[in-house]
Amino acid sequence: MCRSIKTLRPPYTEDPGVEDVEAAARQYVRKISGFHRPAPHNEEVFEKAIQVIAAATEELLATLVVRGGKKAADQEDKSA
Repeated sequence: MCRSIKTLRPPYTEDPGVEDVEAAARQYVRKISGFHRPAPHNEEVFEKAIQVIAAATEELLATLVVRGGKKAADQEDKSA
């Protein structure tokens, strides 16, 4: 769908930060809305969509089970 959104789970990205998650959410919203920057009357819903998608992404990454039966968040704790 959007080639510039990078994979955020280990081992592809060892420690995705809040900035990484928000950047991916922002790119997704830009792609599906067709707007790089929303008009002033759409700015609030644009930013709300980014927040909702970022939260869902963080939840996914925290609970995702990767090869070996470990959650992605558990793998990050053990690699530190």
